[in-house]
Amino acid sequence: MEFGVVGINYKKAQLDIRDKTSFTDGMKEDFFHKAASVGVEQVMILSTCNRSEVYYFYEQEEQQAQIQKAYEEMFSDISLKNYLIMLSGKEAMAYLFRIAAGMESLVLGEDQILGQVKEALECSVTMGHSGKEMNKAVRDAVTCAKKIQTKLKISEKPLSVSYIGIQRLNESCEITGKKILVIGSGKTAALALKYIFEYQTSSVTACSRNYAHAKALREEFPEIQIISYEERYEAMKECDIVISATSSPHLVVRRDCFTPVRPLCFLDLAAPRDIDMAFAEDALVDLINLDELQKIVKENEKERKNLVKEGGRLVEEELQETMNWFLSSRMDATIESLQQRCNTIVEDSYGYLNRKMELSQREQKLLKKVLNASLQRLLREPIQELKHLDTKDEQEEFKKLVEQLFQI
Repeated sequence: MEFGVVGINYKKAQLDIRDKTSFTDGMKEDFFHKAASVGVEQVMILSTCNRSEVYYFYEQEEQQAQIQKAYEEMFSDISLKNYLIMLSGKEAMAYLFRIAAGMESLVLGEDQILGQVKEALECSVTMGHSGKEMNKAVRDAVTCAKKIQTKLKISEKPLSVSYIGIQRLNESCEITGKKILVIGSGKTAALALKYIFEYQTSSVTACSRNYAHAKALREEFPEIQIISYEERYEAMKECDIVISATSSPHLVVRRDCFTPVRPLCFLDLAAPRDIDMAFAEDALVDLINLDELQKIVKENEKERKNLVKEGGRLVEEELQETMNWFLSSRMDATIESLQQRCNTIVEDSYGYLNRKMELSQREQKLLKKVLNASLQRLLREPIQELKHLDTKDEQEEFKKLVEQLFQI
């Protein structure tokens, strides 16, 4: 039994292609049936915004082509040949381990994919399309990913400019207990508000050129106060922190329009800049802008890449244990047949001796126990050898030999 992967991901397929290859629940069920119809019983489907991939176990090489064909038929209105990835064996298993650990994600080391892998396995189990091998592969990959998270903490090196900006802001001017003004009402401003509310602020006020858009922020953040855009300079007089994140092509906070009279911290998340750089020369002002934040992002990204390399070494160690398990498990059927042959011989011998001798109940139990132990002792070393064969070719050779010698 071999492990395989087929599908597309963000590395080869653009967003418009990925959007068209997303699996709905109904489509997953259809694919499970298609796979089962060609003899592939164990299948897991991982469908996210960045990938649409099928993981499966197969017995015969032609089943790889059949699974690929089934995948392409699910999205027959698109030509996928230029975007497909196809992996098998150890390479495919290593890919699954790296996926679970976030090492193949668009954002290196992100944690969300681990939950998505768990959900994908749960779906397969629930639908009856997982088994001992799939459960083992995915659970080992999840365990490895958790070890990497615990040891390397890759995701603790943030890459979000908004998140890093709020962290840097808190280092410069502790957010807890402060009065804050947020200028802007788009996604960046909303993200900044989300991170701000992780702290115990005194009050948060928001404004935007579009008053209706600013008011819409209250649906997600009912605690904020809304003022008109024209009132921003007046509001700044009472604030400790000003965060600006608009899409304006011009400055929205000008030095010639406002003179700080108390310590004030500016966080400028806009490109082009929202806040006049002239404020940087004011002794009462601490100005943080995207240039500074992008440097931190690049440093964190570099650290993540280094940690991912280290994570790759951990994956290789854990992966080898899993591959060894799969290698030895290929001989399970042969070993089980040997055990059954042993049990048959024990029963036949015991039955014959029991008929020829007058044995007490205790002697009968002892006789069966001795017969079984003797045959198990004879088989112990051959079984250990079978479990530790190094290659598939060796396994096939010994399997035929054992079946011939023991007539199983």
